[in-house]
This record gives sequence, structure tokens and C-alpha cells, in this order.
Amino acid sequence: VTHVAILMNPDNGTHKRILALLEAAAPGFSVNIVSASARETADIETAMTQWGQEPGYGVIVPSDPITNSRRKLFIELAARYRLPAIYALRAAVADGGLMSYGVDLVELFRQAAIYADRILKGEKPADLPVQLPTKFELVVNLRTAKTLDLDVPPSLLATADEAIE
Repeated sequence: VTHVAILMNPDNGTHKRILALLEAAAPGFSVNIVSASARETADIETAMTQWGQEPGYGVIVPSDPITNSRRKLFIELAARYRLPAIYALRAAVADGGLMSYGVDLVELFRQAAIYADRILKGEKPADLPVQLPTKFELVVNLRTAKTLDLDVPPSLLATADEAIE
């Protein structure tokens, strides 16, 4: 990969920060960063078609209601144009995406249930500490990797939480 492409919601401040971090890190990895809006289907199709016609592109799809609602489109276009793509949610990999790295949603909901229980037992929400996610998961779809003619390094598989065959 010589070009890292990010499909993002331009109205999402977190996506803008992700783009800024990627741009800052890019020189150290000798890659170029490009971005495209994921708001409209036509924009997504245009960007992924262009990226798929040039060698060396990899795609990042961060989580957001807009990107999550178009997950199957991203997966379909990534497969059509043979673009390796990484997603924020495990569901994308279960649907045929190459890989995901992000928070474990089941663990987040478990933590939310614990907080709800504490509140229902009388604790004041303002007294509860703010918690950030502590469990992240890496999931790799080996079938998709094979379709893309990608060799997944054993070291990556060893660190993956799950490999879908």
C-alpha cells in the first residue's frame, strides 16, 4: 500500500481528527493520504472506482452512522476493485470485509448495563466516573484475504482476536 484512502463523514469531528492523525503519520510510513466523503453513494462509488484503477490503494472506513449504514456498499466495492479495506466494526468482517480493528461492542454494552444497574440502585450518574473502552478486537476474514490474493502474516493472525475462514 502506497496510498491510504479514508472514506469519511465530513461532518464528523472525530473523522476529521483521524484524517489529521493519518496525515501526520504518513511520511513515516512513506504513504500518501487521500480522503473522500461517504455521505452520498455516488461519491463513494466515484472514489472507490478511482482508487481501484490505480495500484497501491488501501482503504480505511471509520465508524459513524453514515459509514455504518453503507457498510455493504463499501464491502461490495472493495471486492469489485480488489481494495484491501479495514473497518472499525467486526460486523463488516462478518459481512465479507477484509479486517476490522475497533472497540468490542459487546463489552461496551456490558459496561453500560453495569452503569444502568448502579443508577437504578440509587447512585447519581454525575458521581460515576467516565470510562473509555478498554477492550479492542482485531478480526480478519481469511476468505476475503484469499480472494484479494493477500498473504496474512502469521504474526498478524497470532494477534487477531478472531480469524473468519
